Amino acid sequence: MKEKVVLVALATFIALHQDTWLWNDSTLVLGFLPSGLAYHAGYSIATAVLWAVVAIKAWPESLADSDTTRDDGEDRSL
Repeated sequence: MKEKVVLVALATFIALHQDTWLWNDSTLVLGFLPSGLAYHAGYSIATAVLWAVVAIKAWPESLADSDTTRDDGEDRSL
């Protein structure tokens, strides 16, 4: 189920990235920021939040390795 939700979110964000409706809009947001640039700033923040949620909620348990030593005994801790 988690994989389907992530794939739907990814497809939605890919579609939203194509902001053709703002190409000819000369409106300024906050009096100085073109609407297309403001849209992409908000889009970038939303994308960062989405991937943070995906990393926290949908990360596979098999990849969540809490052990810091490898099989060959070499230490991987920072």
